[in-house]
Amino acid sequence: MPTDTKVAQDQWERYAYCRDEGGHLEYVRKSRMCEDFFAGLQWDPAIAAELKEQRRPALTINKILGTMSSIFGEQIDLRQEIAYKAAFGAPAGGSDILTKTFRHISGKNQLDWLRSEMFADGCITSRGYVDARMNFDRSLTGDVVISSRNPRNTIPDPDAHEYDPDKWGDVIHTSWMSADDIAVLYSEAKAKELRNRGASAWAFGFDSLDNFRDRFAGDSQLGSVNVAHGDDPTSRMIRVIDRQHRVLSRIKYFVNTRSGDRKEIPGSWDQNKINLFLAQNQVLAVDEVPGRKIQWTVTADDVVLHDKASPYKHFTIVPFFPHFRYGRTIGLVENLIDLQELLNKTTSQELHVVNTMANSGWKVKTGSLKNLTMDELEMTGARTGIVLELDDTKDAEKIQPNQIPQGLDRLSMKAENYIKSVSGRGDAQMGMTRADVSADQIEANNAFGDVSLLKCMDNLRRTDWILARNVRDLVQEFYTDPRILRITNNQLTGEQQEIKINWPDPTTGEIQDDLSMGDYDIEVISQPAKQTLEDSQFEQAAYLKEKLGVPIPDEFLIENSRLINKTALVQGIKAAREGPEAQAQQKIQMLGGQLELANLKADISKTEADAVLKRSKAASELQSMQGQPGEAEAAQQEMLLEQQKHEQKMTQDKEKHDQEMALAVEKARLDAQIKAQQAKEDARLKRAQAILTMKQAAEKPAAGGQEKKAA
Repeated sequence: MPTDTKVAQDQWERYAYCRDEGGHLEYVRKSRMCEDFFAGLQWDPAIAAELKEQRRPALTINKILGTMSSIFGEQIDLRQEIAYKAAFGAPAGGSDILTKTFRHISGKNQLDWLRSEMFADGCITSRGYVDARMNFDRSLTGDVVISSRNPRNTIPDPDAHEYDPDKWGDVIHTSWMSADDIAVLYSEAKAKELRNRGASAWAFGFDSLDNFRDRFAGDSQLGSVNVAHGDDPTSRMIRVIDRQHRVLSRIKYFVNTRSGDRKEIPGSWDQNKINLFLAQNQVLAVDEVPGRKIQWTVTADDVVLHDKASPYKHFTIVPFFPHFRYGRTIGLVENLIDLQELLNKTTSQELHVVNTMANSGWKVKTGSLKNLTMDELEMTGARTGIVLELDDTKDAEKIQPNQIPQGLDRLSMKAENYIKSVSGRGDAQMGMTRADVSADQIEANNAFGDVSLLKCMDNLRRTDWILARNVRDLVQEFYTDPRILRITNNQLTGEQQEIKINWPDPTTGEIQDDLSMGDYDIEVISQPAKQTLEDSQFEQAAYLKEKLGVPIPDEFLIENSRLINKTALVQGIKAAREGPEAQAQQKIQMLGGQLELANLKADISKTEADAVLKRSKAASELQSMQGQPGEAEAAQQEMLLEQQKHEQKMTQDKEKHDQEMALAVEKARLDAQIKAQQAKEDARLKRAQAILTMKQAAEKPAAGGQEKKAA
């Protein structure tokens, strides 16, 4: 099968340049050292062997592991939410749908755990990566898949000096694959060409970067692997170089003729879809200008596995750097290595001095030792209760040990304090504050310790923004078919919400919630620590409910409490609230409230009628006192008012009686329903007891017969 050797050769040369001249080998050396110190492998094997031969201790007091675990805990508690805001051309409600779509994607990909892995990689090795791309294994329409990437196998553009990969020229990811992997991902013909190749048959040789690679088997050198084992199609012995790089091309844009804004047209859109979008947006036009597109090239040895234009707008790689200075990445472990070595060496030296005080050695006259040989004395000379048989006691003398150098013990304390000050993780952040320190001081110390992590957390927010941007563009370009997504609104109760996107309206035929239209801005929202947030929420809610009488639901209090099995408790409360007895009680309360309202209305009407009658009487008396005519009219008006008052009272009494009768009937019906249910339960219990009694009675004769037989 012909191979494009020129493309493979160019790919290898770029890879070799980025690896050797671009400083990636130096990064790999540094990252391995940081990983070893984090794991507690902090002594050079040659030095440790030499100290062991000299019978000197080589202690490892791993302060880095505890310090970094504290920082990882801060990141785990500090979760961040992504929110999209509608900009130009976005449909109504599109921002909320897009935000929920991102939540659906992050939930399916377990993004919280991936972020924690990426954060740990960045803090330890100074670089962390995740990869966001489309995957069509489970669905023909495709899903956004986010996965983690080993930073030692990912090589950024060595000539770049920006944080955002959109400013990089290329990015390379290397991996080892088996022939079967290549057959599935690319083609069987290319996999067949790469099968059964020995190490000497490879055109470009083994890569010095990955002679030792990260895997469950540990650091085993590939060159020591049996060649016959390399012929196994499931053995991952084929070096694959995956490179995404930018090339000059002509790019089509949508241009707003009013504002002048432009947006790149997705590469997957054909001319029909472009024309339809132009018809829906009259202010847009199409412009084609030279630009830089992403080319995706994958090679293995001299075989080109893939070399086409990338379907994506961005590189799939999303980086995280705890500290970034114009292309230089700085982690949190590398500055603690020298301090950790100082602590290990000074503590080991202290132990060595203590050991020499107990076994400082002996001065023995030649031939005077009777019961031991010199070798035996060397081995047992420090044992308690040792007995030396000598010709003369003056023939042996205990060597006086060196005294502990002044300040040696303080040097180890200084090393430990240096680790705390450099990392910014003191006793308060590690949970080792003294008992006599006030709560306010502990809180102030914690706040001071968090300041040292603000830059790392800010860069993590920047990474979240880049990831949200890439996912937004993937959704707008590939989520163009009708979909039904489900998201969990409440982790406690498991309540889910169904979201429809790109769904046609059956009446108008228009596409509802079309996420491919419009621009969306991104906002990264930081949330406080989850446990602290729960405690604060619970305390405030309990105070508002108990002290101020605010009607806060019980479910909210339970959700923010530290109770075990909160889900079952909330479901039990809902079941009790929605049961027949609870519903009956609610109906009784509702009818009682209606009756009270009717009584109140009757009292108000009666009061108003009395007031009108009193005013009428006062007017009649006033007219009679003044001797004016109209006494007959006043008497007639008074009679009419009395009649109206009587009729109104009769109406109110009737309404009140009807309400009381309705309440009594409903209460009687509900009581009968409850009694019937209780009777059913009692009958069921009696039947169960009767069956149990019959079984016991049937077993007694059998037992009696067995006893007689035994007698």
